[in-house]
Amino acid sequence: MKNKEDFVYAVRYTLNAMVKPDKWIREMGARGMIEPFAPEQVKDGKVSFGVSSYGYDMRVADEFKVFEPSKGDLLDPKKYDASLFREVKAKGFIEIPPNSFVLARSVEYFRIPRNILTVCFGKSTYARCGVVVNVTPFEPEWEGYVTMSISNTSPVPVKLYCNEGIAQVIFLEASEVCGVSYADKKGKYQSQKTITHAKI
Repeated sequence: MKNKEDFVYAVRYTLNAMVKPDKWIREMGARGMIEPFAPEQVKDGKVSFGVSSYGYDMRVADEFKVFEPSKGDLLDPKKYDASLFREVKAKGFIEIPPNSFVLARSVEYFRIPRNILTVCFGKSTYARCGVVVNVTPFEPEWEGYVTMSISNTSPVPVKLYCNEGIAQVIFLEASEVCGVSYADKKGKYQSQKTITHAKI
């Protein structure tokens, strides 16, 4: 920053972003931002999903791509080899191998408003089992099923339950509407309907 005034402006600009509450999420979910949409938190012996105080717990679907490398294989994001993954349609649950990962998708289809950016964090139920869920931000006007990487950092297999909660999405409203949205720039992961491998 050039001077104190620039710093103060930057802080104020940052603080103008707001986390959206449950009431807003319910209103937007009912208008099609999230489909299918659970307006309340669902538990009943499941890993919970649905609306929480300041977020939405999305579910993991029953479709997976399991990473199955052989010796000497390499994952290169610029030259992605989809043959290193085995497609699985799970019946109720899937076991993630030790120190490995699977690609998965959300049950929900998201449509993000132009003035919103999301961040996503794995649920603590799975975190306590050594599971890390990696999901990048949903950019303004992005839409699609969420492709996620779910890693098992433990030395033993971990069971993952289909159609139950996997991660919480937090919606951040920007202080100004962006000049260029994800839809405007025709992002490569726009409107994805399946688990999508890395693209350049």
